[in-house]
Amino acid sequence: MTEYGRGQGSEPWHPDDPLYGDGGWGEQQAQQAAQPSYDGQAQQYPQQPQTQQQYGDWGTGDQHGYGDQSYPQYDQYGQQYAPQQPQQPQHQQPQRQQYPQQPQHQQYPQQHQPQQQYDQNGWPTGSYPQDPYAGGPADPYAQQPSAPYGGEQSDYYGTPEAYPPPEPPGRRRAEPEPEPQTDWDPGPDQGEHAFFAGGDDDDDGRDDEPEDRRGRGDRRGGKERRGGKEKKRRSGLACLVVVVVFGGGLAGVSYFGYQFYQDRFGSAPDFAGSGNGEQVTVTIPKGSGGYAIGQELKKMGVVKSVDAFVAAQAANPDGKSIQDGVYTMQKEMSAASAVELMLSPKSRNNLIIAEGKRNGAVYELIDARLEVRKGTTAKVAETKWKTLGLPEWAMNHPDVKDPLEGFLFPSSYAVAKGQTPEDVLKQMVARATEKYESLDFEAKSKSLGLDGPWELVTVASLVQAEGKTHDDFRKMSEVIYNRLKPTNTETNQKLQFDSSFNYLLGQSEIDISASEINSNPDPYNTYTNRGLPPGPIGNPGEEALQAALKPTTEGWMYFVATDGMHKTEFAKTIAEHDRLVDKFNDSRNN
Repeated sequence: MTEYGRGQGSEPWHPDDPLYGDGGWGEQQAQQAAQPSYDGQAQQYPQQPQTQQQYGDWGTGDQHGYGDQSYPQYDQYGQQYAPQQPQQPQHQQPQRQQYPQQPQHQQYPQQHQPQQQYDQNGWPTGSYPQDPYAGGPADPYAQQPSAPYGGEQSDYYGTPEAYPPPEPPGRRRAEPEPEPQTDWDPGPDQGEHAFFAGGDDDDDGRDDEPEDRRGRGDRRGGKERRGGKEKKRRSGLACLVVVVVFGGGLAGVSYFGYQFYQDRFGSAPDFAGSGNGEQVTVTIPKGSGGYAIGQELKKMGVVKSVDAFVAAQAANPDGKSIQDGVYTMQKEMSAASAVELMLSPKSRNNLIIAEGKRNGAVYELIDARLEVRKGTTAKVAETKWKTLGLPEWAMNHPDVKDPLEGFLFPSSYAVAKGQTPEDVLKQMVARATEKYESLDFEAKSKSLGLDGPWELVTVASLVQAEGKTHDDFRKMSEVIYNRLKPTNTETNQKLQFDSSFNYLLGQSEIDISASEINSNPDPYNTYTNRGLPPGPIGNPGEEALQAALKPTTEGWMYFVATDGMHKTEFAKTIAEHDRLVDKFNDSRNN
């Protein structure tokens, strides 16, 4: 072994080492038989295994002898040599010195080499034998003559870029086997990628470094590094994708987190002021609550957010009284100003249908609101009444002048220019049908002795037409039911209502002559026909419907509007009725 020593690989560490390119410790031992002769003399080596040298603590410099006991050695002829003297520990001098390699016990046939003697400090004594390695011109070691003890020569391991000093064979680490090249990328979980470790950058910076300055791993992995540039590009793209995905996810989380905070803790977005002057028509459906109203307003650009409107409605003491209908609003209003305007009559643009109004008058109101030609809605009602949503029990009654009578329920409707008469009529019929179903007209009509809900609606329309005040409705309802009884001998089941005769003629007159009434046989003339008219004579309101369901039971049979307009008085007998008629005539004369 030379003083240069060996590294972990199969080559020496410095190019000036004569064994540069040597295959390693084992290869040197294997090639000793092929070494050229020194000084022209052939060397012969024993074939028996060499005695294993034992080392102490190499790092501390304490070196024991080659074992505490000597081992016999034999030459190639089987002759035993004298045991080797134990070597004293050698102390490392402050200055590195190069020592010649101690020759192995070389045996020549029939000849013993004298054993070198050492003093107690480990220094050789006596004369030096002839150096068997000093001659041969072909010997690579002869090119670098060994310095005498105590002399100096260049130290190839004292420079900063040098590798550590050599280690004895027993303590050398095995050279790692090269990993097989595959197309599979182990990914970042198999180790730190060169892209993150800066390996590719280091490789790029070492392209100009001399070959002898690179390690064996660099020389062996050069091809892999060149191929790694493609992996670097792929890795860079993958990292870019990861950054984009991570950044997008972070942005999304931030956005939704901000929205969550605004929804829970932040104030709702809102406009300032009472609007920008641009008017819009907003239709609020029936039964709409605060959020539904806010959604309609936001959709039309009136308020900025639903939450702002709901908060403003809750803050206003009258906010809950906002009803369905059509409102004229302005765009970009603050939520508070929008609530105030909707509570004001100035904003209401609904079509109001009053209780007891006949269909003819309703048709005219619809035409005016939609700004269509007069008679358009009446024509639609006449030709399309079967498609407007009437319930089955309201269809195909004989002698009915208008099948929709009694089904244009009195209420407030969102009607504005741009709608069609058919849409408005459907809305009203749906409202009436919903009301009748909620009051269970089909079941309750039987208990009242009527022939189905159609007759119950007719009774309610008569109550609505004849009653002057709300207090009159239940008494008027009892009068109707008492006169319809088969046991009625007072009027013989005739209602004798002026309201039905006026409906027949499309009028509202108080003074009707007896000859005119008695001469008209129309089914709607209740003076000449028993029972109810063919159908409703108007559109009853909520209170008239309730009165038709719950009449009084006090025995009322007659009634007279004693002032001709606002006051109705009731009687149980014909005598009482006659006194009420006299009272009426007196009021007319005065």
